[in-house]
Amino acid sequence: MVPGQYGPDMADLSPDVREFLMAGTRTGKLAFVAADGRPLVAPIWFVVEDGDLVFNTGAATAKGRAIARDPRLALCVDSEVPPYGFVQIQGTATTSEDPEELVRTATAIGGRYMGADRAEEFGRRNGVPGELVVRLTPSRVIAQLDMTG
Repeated sequence: MVPGQYGPDMADLSPDVREFLMAGTRTGKLAFVAADGRPLVAPIWFVVEDGDLVFNTGAATAKGRAIARDPRLALCVDSEVPPYGFVQIQGTATTSEDPEELVRTATAIGGRYMGADRAEEFGRRNGVPGELVVRLTPSRVIAQLDMTG
């Protein structure tokens, strides 16, 4: 197998995959199924915690409603600069509305994407009732971290 490429049976996030996922402010592209069966993709901000990808979304959003119907998701994160690469994660989501966890994860995510100086602002804004903490636990990880090599 080529270094940095993982077959469809890998379910854990290796150190190099974690590093790729957490580099900079790459967004995830979350795939889910609408109530009428249409496939949808939406960008998300996320962090990696304990081998899961964690993001927040509103319970009443298309993403939140889709996860409540069917927790199976796919997420792709890519690099748009050489050497180009991607990680695709297929897995199952669990959700939480715990107020402390909402604020904690929203603050961590806000810090990653908006900077430490605005982390608490985003934690307060996004860690509110009606929001969900979503944990995507990988069942399959496919990665090609160097498309040019």
